[in-house]
Amino acid sequence: MINTATKSTGVMNHNSILSINIPEKQSVKNQNNIMTLIKNPRTNSTPTTSGQPQNRAQQTPQYNQPQNRTQQTPQYNQPQNRTQQTPQYNQPQNRTQQALQNRPPRQSQNIQPALTAGQQNTASTPGVPAAKPIPMLYNKVQKGQKTLLSTSVLTTINACFGWNVTDARCDVDVSAFLLGANGKVIGDSWFVFYGQTISPDHSTKFVEGGSSDRELIQIDFTKLNSQVKKIVFVLTINDALKNRLHFGMLKDAYIRIMDQSNKELVSFLMTEYYNNIISMMIGELYLHNGSWKFNAIGNGVAKDLAGLCELYGVQVI
Repeated sequence: MINTATKSTGVMNHNSILSINIPEKQSVKNQNNIMTLIKNPRTNSTPTTSGQPQNRAQQTPQYNQPQNRTQQTPQYNQPQNRTQQTPQYNQPQNRTQQALQNRPPRQSQNIQPALTAGQQNTASTPGVPAAKPIPMLYNKVQKGQKTLLSTSVLTTINACFGWNVTDARCDVDVSAFLLGANGKVIGDSWFVFYGQTISPDHSTKFVEGGSSDRELIQIDFTKLNSQVKKIVFVLTINDALKNRLHFGMLKDAYIRIMDQSNKELVSFLMTEYYNNIISMMIGELYLHNGSWKFNAIGNGVAKDLAGLCELYGVQVI
């Protein structure tokens, strides 16, 4: 189970559209208390004596328990059990939950060089960030087209992404979901994004921008878990529901797959943008007869990152 939240702070309430966009500051404390009570069985609810390790049953209000010296001592002076001493990010479910709750500082997407003559969408709008040039795309495919990445053995690839916006409030991010044969993540931590930058098997990494592209997903096939049969790349707009943003405010969105020598294997430049979606499945890699292929999807949904987690099988509360 994980909690979803905004990029900055706060945990999302499941009943409030499963959105990472509306922070609820108190829900973090409440969730930790709930998780604490679940950790240990209730059979150890008898009050501890001085010198005994504290278990989570002691979080029952003290006025219902007979007081002794152990109860009167602040909890930070008590010896903690191994579960309490282990940081949450070392536990598979809590790691994802913590990542969704906190977004690290990011480089601004607003300061970018202007497009050169002959490139798409050269017109500028007051208040809109300067556009970033689209790199040269050599092996473009059309929406819905599937193609073999390479006839030779691939060890590593970079999935590179770029876009421009027509509304300065649009803050776009890339996520990659690592799916099994059933089309669902193989575990709650098996997706990478700005708050969880590496997969559990250390095969897939999120990288913040580069000289030519805004964000990258690096994949090492030699480390990739054998259960992973598909990797879906998704663009999402931060706080889209809250600020009434949508993909009609984007342009020049592309994905290009580069091999270990930085040679382009395939690329896809989107041409269709919709006002009724806030997340876009731009493309995917999938395993077919032992070889990796690319599918140019270009389809979106009216779901934020929390909704996508549910769509791909990440348990959200």
